[in-house]
Amino acid sequence: MKYKKKVVLSIFIILISFLQNSCGSKRISKKIIVASSGKIESLDPARANTLKAIQLISSLGDTLYELNSDGELIPQLASGMPVISKDRLQITINLRKNVFFHDGTAFNSNAMKFTFDRFKRIGTMNYILGNKIKSIETPSEYSVIINLNKPSSSLNGLLTSVNLTPISPTFYKQYSDKFLNEKFVGTGKYVLTSFSNEVQSIDPYSNYWGEKPLNNGVNFVGYSNSSSLFGALKSKQIDVLLSNSIDDSQRKSLNNLSKNKQFNEGNSPFTELSFISLKTSSYPLNNLNLRLALAKSLNRKLISEKVSYGLRKPSRSIIPPILKKDNQELWPKYDYLEARRLLQKENYCNGNILKIPLTYRSNVPADKLIALTWQEEIKSSLKDCIDIELNGVESTTVYKNLSLGIYTAVLLDWTGAYSDPEAYLTPLLSCNEIVDGICKKGESVYSGSFWGSNKVESLFLESEKISGIKRLEKLVEIEKIAARSIPYIPIWISSQKAWSQNKISKPIFNGAGIISLSDLELINE
Repeated sequence: MKYKKKVVLSIFIILISFLQNSCGSKRISKKIIVASSGKIESLDPARANTLKAIQLISSLGDTLYELNSDGELIPQLASGMPVISKDRLQITINLRKNVFFHDGTAFNSNAMKFTFDRFKRIGTMNYILGNKIKSIETPSEYSVIINLNKPSSSLNGLLTSVNLTPISPTFYKQYSDKFLNEKFVGTGKYVLTSFSNEVQSIDPYSNYWGEKPLNNGVNFVGYSNSSSLFGALKSKQIDVLLSNSIDDSQRKSLNNLSKNKQFNEGNSPFTELSFISLKTSSYPLNNLNLRLALAKSLNRKLISEKVSYGLRKPSRSIIPPILKKDNQELWPKYDYLEARRLLQKENYCNGNILKIPLTYRSNVPADKLIALTWQEEIKSSLKDCIDIELNGVESTTVYKNLSLGIYTAVLLDWTGAYSDPEAYLTPLLSCNEIVDGICKKGESVYSGSFWGSNKVESLFLESEKISGIKRLEKLVEIEKIAARSIPYIPIWISSQKAWSQNKISKPIFNGAGIISLSDLELINE
């Protein structure tokens, strides 16, 4: 079956290439081919949790608001700014009129309520709503009232999240309590015309309420590995390459080729965090000294230079620098001598070696290189103390198994669903049920650390009641607590990159690291 799928994908790509390049330079199909590695498992906004899926949903649907580069709300499906009651428990939002879903039905307050209520029931990204929403009222056809359980200062996440993209109540009627993975009916600039895990095709929506796309549609193609993706761009089989999971040596090569005007390079802000999740709920990493020793054995600068050629920034924080007022590095720094001392304190190094199974995502090239570099560094400085055992697992399997607690240590990455420190702290650190410092139910279970702190939970609640600098200080305090307990080891922070052929306009990213497919344009034709 895998062989047949590869054959079908190859035939599809060859067909597109023929249509776009037949008769020499003459181009019959004016659809733009955008490619990246990996698959899309679901286009259901209540389930989607990968950057690739979020990328596509962002083109097929609209959110109530977007954030500009200064973090300010810009109305999209909302017709104006939200009106917040004096007690801050009600948010009133007026909606755009004359907006239609791709199935021809009207977007209105009932559609908004349907979307929110559905996400509350089945949404997997629970931290976006948490226990914030008490109910949704629809006082008129184009007005919604969001009733909160308590005042919240993190409304940006609620109002700009792609996972809360409005969907058609008519089309999703039979899927109000279950996922619809292979279809999508929203209000966005594009309509989905075909879907498979490897290839998705989207066309401009003729009845779109706002500015129309600058192109005649996009074929979104997933390649199985980095080398074939890199080769497809260089041989002009594809128009645009997204950097997700591409090998860093190839990323460096494309960076150099772009400087020589052979490609156009687009960059997002540094928003993608790579880190190691440590299972804190059982032996051996329920021991804080051992977690601290591991953190101090990680040479970020060496990893950045050897793996990414310095293109990714070493980071001792889980909050991107652009979301903080300063660049505090809170997590333990590299110090292998101190790591040895901590290990000896726990009776290791004297003929007793700490064995740590490290799982990396086998389809993410950088993961394996990070793991190998760390393993080699430990062999050179701590081989009598630590033994890192590597295990490569396909990313889809990793994500499915994280909450089962089968990984002692696992390499992951995360990009916040919205531009706020909370979008990085809550998914990694929040917990709904804590027993003796172990999270039994909550986001830290889904991220594989099983770490919980009652103090952190109280600080999250306090941060909801304040705003501005005081709120940011509370959130930084949360990170400080986590940095002392080390449920994770941050490695580096990356920017999303995309490269286009010279006949295609330069790729443009928004502040959340999402490329604007509608701004891709054929030029010089």
